[in-house]
Amino acid sequence: MADWVTISSLATAGGTLVLAVATFSSVRSANRSARVAERALQVGQRPLLIPSREEDPVERIRFGDLHLLSVSGHGGAVEATDGVIYMALALRNGGAGLAVIHAWRARPRVDRDRRELRAAQHGEPADQIPDLDEFRRQQLDLYIPAGDTGYWQGAMRDPKEPGYREVLEAVRRDGTVQIDLLYGDLEGGQRTIARFIVSPWPEVEGERAIALRYWNIDDGEWR
Repeated sequence: MADWVTISSLATAGGTLVLAVATFSSVRSANRSARVAERALQVGQRPLLIPSREEDPVERIRFGDLHLLSVSGHGGAVEATDGVIYMALALRNGGAGLAVIHAWRARPRVDRDRRELRAAQHGEPADQIPDLDEFRRQQLDLYIPAGDTGYWQGAMRDPKEPGYREVLEAVRRDGTVQIDLLYGDLEGGQRTIARFIVSPWPEVEGERAIALRYWNIDDGEWR
C-alpha cells in the first residue's frame, strides 16, 4: 500500500528544490543585469586623459610664482629655473565623463632594458603600478570636460623631496621625464593613473607628450 505521507513529503521537498533552483538562477540573472547596468553607467561617466592634438590651441599656463609655460598641442614642457622644476602637459579628455585630476608624480624615465632587468631581478612585472603614497595632491583640482582640451601643471621646489634630484638630472641630461597623473570622474570614482612621457621631439618645436600606460585603480585592473 502506498505511503501517501512519504510521497507527499517527497513531492513537497522536490517542489521546494525546484523553487530554490529557480530563485537562485533568478537572483544570479538579476545580479548579472545589475552589474551590466552599473558598468554601462560607469562607461557613460568614464573620463580618459590623452595628449591633445597638434591642431589644438596652445595652453598658456601660469604658476603661483607667476612663472609662465606655453605648451602646444600634443606637447608637454619641463623646465628647470632658479632651482624650481616646472612641468606641464597639454591634454584632451577622450572619454565621456568630466575628468578631475587629483594628484601627480614625476620621475626620470628608465629605459626599457634597465626596467626589465630590474624587474627580473626582483621577480616583478616590468611596468608595476605606481605607489599611490608617492603621489602629490594637486593644490587645486584640475577639470577637463569630456571631448574638450585642458592642461596639467606641477612644480618641484624642494631639493629634499623624493624624485627632485633625479628629475633635475634628467632635465639637464636629455629632457625626458615620466609623469604619472591620478584622475577620476566627477563623483570621485573610477580612479585611473595615466603615465605620460615628455621628451624633446626633433621634428617639432618644443617637447612632445606621449601616453604610455593606464592603470584602473578602483577595478583592480591595469592595461
